[in-house]
Amino acid sequence: MGQGLAIAIAVAGVVYLTISYGTLPWVALSLALTFGFYGLLKKTTTLDALNGLSLEMAVVFLPALAYLLYRESLGVGAFGQAGLSTILLLAGSGAVTAVPLLLFTKAAQKIPLSMVGLLFYMTPSMQFLIGVLIYGEPFTQARMIGFSLVWTAVLLYSVEGIIVQRRSMAVRYAG
Repeated sequence: MGQGLAIAIAVAGVVYLTISYGTLPWVALSLALTFGFYGLLKKTTTLDALNGLSLEMAVVFLPALAYLLYRESLGVGAFGQAGLSTILLLAGSGAVTAVPLLLFTKAAQKIPLSMVGLLFYMTPSMQFLIGVLIYGEPFTQARMIGFSLVWTAVLLYSVEGIIVQRRSMAVRYAG
């Protein structure tokens, strides 16, 4: 019951923000849906972390290469226009990105899906806080209400999940 209430509160937060902004936050909703689907795939895949990441890279390699070559042909690509240090930093960013993805995949297979979902709230929340606290982005009343509703829903959902998990563990150990 608590998880259903949590979902209703989160939906209320999104509806409130949509009405206050006057437009559907399609980018945020698209990210939420795609990240949720990605987390589900990572959780349920039978591939190990390295093979899963290799498959992901194989799928996006040719479109990414085509796009980079297209940008280079226009004379606006970074590889053809930048100095050696920038080229090395761009090339190295792949390795810096791959390590956390490998670790995430390994962890996602070992923890409950609800915890994977909770982790997906951490990054945008930290980015939001950095924007407000460090870069001075405006923190309107509408954002405060929406942010509060969504995080209340996340906390309620998490607490409910922990309670259910502890009860099932207690039953398992008692029997």
